[in-house]
Amino acid sequence: MNAVKKPSVLVCVTGQYDCDRLIEAGFEQAAAEDLALHVFCVHTPTNDLTSFSDELEYLYRTAKDLGADMTVSFSHNAPGSAADFTHKVNAKYLITGIPDVRPNGFVLTLHKLLPRIEITMVTKEGDKLPYSLEATKRAYA
Repeated sequence: MNAVKKPSVLVCVTGQYDCDRLIEAGFEQAAAEDLALHVFCVHTPTNDLTSFSDELEYLYRTAKDLGADMTVSFSHNAPGSAADFTHKVNAKYLITGIPDVRPNGFVLTLHKLLPRIEITMVTKEGDKLPYSLEATKRAYA
């Protein structure tokens, strides 16, 4: 029997300490709507995890302290992996940092793969912006 999972908020992080602000924003969104909270990190495959293991451990503890699980995936296709995981956890919302403005950037590609999922970008200052190309460009201005 395939039971539908409880809708959730999915937070996409990189292996950086300051991604804790994304997890906290996801926690606020999940708590406001009584949704599950998941944290997802995609890295390029590597044989040496030492360069970001402390950061991932910190983010894992942050997620756990806020009642979320955290999944780390290794892939050359980060947006595709995140889109697959979005479906797996029945995400209603995605939380990301401010993406770069490259035409094939992570968030732009994720938005193309998941056009019906609401994406919220969180600035370094903690401001929450609904995803759009214009909002991304303003954040870098």
